[in-house]
Amino acid sequence: MTSTGIRIAVAHRSVYGHTGRQAEAVAAGARAVPGTIVDLLPVDEPGEELMAALDRADAVVFGAPTYMGAASAAFKRFAEASSKPWADGMRWKDKVAAGFTNSQNVNGNKENTLLELFVLAAQHGMHWVSLGEYPGWNTTGGSETDLNRLGSFTGAMAQSYGDLGPDQAPTAADLATAQTLGRRVAVVAHDYVAGRRARAELEAATVGDVPGVPTSA
Repeated sequence: MTSTGIRIAVAHRSVYGHTGRQAEAVAAGARAVPGTIVDLLPVDEPGEELMAALDRADAVVFGAPTYMGAASAAFKRFAEASSKPWADGMRWKDKVAAGFTNSQNVNGNKENTLLELFVLAAQHGMHWVSLGEYPGWNTTGGSETDLNRLGSFTGAMAQSYGDLGPDQAPTAADLATAQTLGRRVAVVAHDYVAGRRARAELEAATVGDVPGVPTSA
């Protein structure tokens, strides 16, 4: 936990840059919340430096492209490497967590990837934050420009056409959805850390008194 403000790590894997743009959008949304520091952390080299950076974070947003209906192999290599902080007393326990994914297809079984990210966070004892937005583009009056147009609840989804580079994809709607997730994670992390600090102060004030009863003024 940081001594001042909140630190959020966006731990992601991107091959061609599309998921990287989504990660940048998540980071932008989190930075829009005052007092938030964001680290964009590619997980391509899951060594001690990366794990130490994640140790310092109050919240971690995991991101991976969806390949063949699941998280990419390189992200899974990072997930397996995270067994070291897990084995060391579950070092990431009680951090806030969330996730996002991108694929070429509108569906592409992206939900499976988000569930993989959720299970990874759960194994570390982290607290998962959902997207928290109504699905868009699901009525005759809807549009592909709607926020959460792909209708995800678990995390942020994005779609990138196979013939477009990262300068043109994901879509503006999907990037806005990623920003929304980043902001939500930051707000939840601020509230959560403030609550833990308040509880610690209360416990410190009641030392020597009846448990659970604060000292009188």
